[in-house]
Amino acid sequence: MLSWDRGTLVLPPDAAAQGLPGVAWDPRTGCWRAPAWRYPELAARLDAALVDVSASPRLAPPLRPYQETALAAWDAAGRRGIVVLPTGAGKTRTALAAIATSGLSALCVVPTRILVAQWREALAAVGPVGQLADGVHDVQRVTVATAASARLHAHHLGHRFALLVADECHHHGGADETLELYAAPARLGLTATPPEDPAALDRLRALLGPVVFRVGIDELGGTWLADFDLVEVPLDLDPAELAVYQVEMAAFKAAYGAWWRTAVERSWAAWVKEASRTEAGRAAMIAWRTARERVRWPAAKDRALAALLHTHRLARTLVFTQDNTVAYTIARRHLVAPLTCDVPRAERDHLLRAFADGSLHALVSARVLNEGVDVPAADVAVLTGGSAGSREYVQRIGRVLRPSPGKRALVVELVVRDTFEVRRALVNRSRLAAS
Repeated sequence: MLSWDRGTLVLPPDAAAQGLPGVAWDPRTGCWRAPAWRYPELAARLDAALVDVSASPRLAPPLRPYQETALAAWDAAGRRGIVVLPTGAGKTRTALAAIATSGLSALCVVPTRILVAQWREALAAVGPVGQLADGVHDVQRVTVATAASARLHAHHLGHRFALLVADECHHHGGADETLELYAAPARLGLTATPPEDPAALDRLRALLGPVVFRVGIDELGGTWLADFDLVEVPLDLDPAELAVYQVEMAAFKAAYGAWWRTAVERSWAAWVKEASRTEAGRAAMIAWRTARERVRWPAAKDRALAALLHTHRLARTLVFTQDNTVAYTIARRHLVAPLTCDVPRAERDHLLRAFADGSLHALVSARVLNEGVDVPAADVAVLTGGSAGSREYVQRIGRVLRPSPGKRALVVELVVRDTFEVRRALVNRSRLAAS
């Protein structure tokens, strides 16, 4: 009764489809259609099968106690749900165990091409691993795909897999439709930082299931993750920098405050939309950007980083910036190898190997190292501040928490006093405490 057609579920025109979840009449083709992700409900209501759920279980790899608990919670929830583990706590290994013990065909969706290679290597234990990325179209019982490739091929692959694994699943809490296009009844979401926005979290619950297991950094530190010290270095703008910051922020706050007092919808998106309509609003946004530019990489941060790199010259240090412009500035001024989205894969792999074997002691990156890239050798993280959100903050700290004998990591945060960075740092730390 259920069939597949170009990425949707199809019911015949004479089906009793009224009231079925997600089903709508398609007048173009004279049939009933439903989005792929509604398959489990429709299959149960119609007593129909479309996805092959035959299983070939394999022995799972050894798991840590909390990973075993996470896997059991996911299984008990009907093999649908989200597992929240800190960066470095073994999300990929947990997914590997889910694939092995369930024995289901699986598509693993990852956000970047960098992660495709890492997932394929990890999943090799369950047998041949296919790939949909970097121009490779190799579909196996277990396949790894970037989200972009998964969307591209959903029209003919959306009913081919019984288990859908979404790595860094917080990326799918917005308008991204990748998870909607697959019929897989079993679903596993993995993330270190679930979205704070209730609407995004509700969307993930609908597409993947509820959060079935969660453990934080504080619960794993010292045993399964490295202990770490978090040190804030307060800095001051030079007088000329401070004068510009104060003038520009005053101009912005005056316009923003006037809008806020009368706004019906009080959100940043609503403000930006309204500001774009008037000359005064556009001037306020320019002032806002100019003020933040003064804080992004002032002289005090440059001096502080120079001192930190000298002090920790024998450690393996990761420097995190808000954007590539600052990353390249640091690279030039302090002779630190940059690792950005512009660096070719071969060069990136070479840099990471050199960092791991100790021939390279420091790397600077904007966002490439935020998610998934394995840098177990890192001892020190320098967070240069700026407007990085709580998710990036937690992810970046996680880069230095992969354990090794005797390791105690150091996280240094550069914060400019009397600027927005002070409040941002407080918000980020509250999120870290909750992680």
